[in-house]
Amino acid sequence: MRALIPTAAIVFLLDQASKWGVVQGLNLIERGEIDVIPPLLNFRMAWNQGVNFGLFSNSADVMRWVLIAVALVISAWVMVWLYREKAGKWAMIAGGLLVGGALGNVIDRLIYGAVADFLNMSCCGIENPFSFNVADIAIFAGALGLVLFTGKDAAKGGGQKPKRRKTP
Repeated sequence: MRALIPTAAIVFLLDQASKWGVVQGLNLIERGEIDVIPPLLNFRMAWNQGVNFGLFSNSADVMRWVLIAVALVISAWVMVWLYREKAGKWAMIAGGLLVGGALGNVIDRLIYGAVADFLNMSCCGIENPFSFNVADIAIFAGALGLVLFTGKDAAKGGGQKPKRRKTP
């Protein structure tokens, strides 16, 4: 847990600080959009009441509480799972990314009723209509890291190495 909790705290703070700085500080709520490095990086205000890409955004008030509960249950489950498995450092960092991002989005749902998304990236003539935030990046990276650094081959790539028995 040495790596999970600090990683989760750092991700949570970065997510909330970035949202406050851009959404409130730069007044993105009223401005709607700010071109930072067009088209590669733009700030585009979006309130996500569902999950990724606005999925399940119908029945927003009910879904808000369902998504809060799901995020809290998954976060607790990941922490317990990694603790019981005595996961390695990289798996703990991945778990911290996922938990910190999930909790960042939970706070948004509690305060605003939706997740504040503001990052928008496009490239090569393809315009991306979707926005995301630091928490979303952390959740994705954390989930990918958990796939890579847990399981049967974890001892090879980041899990804790199996202990050898002493022979008499």
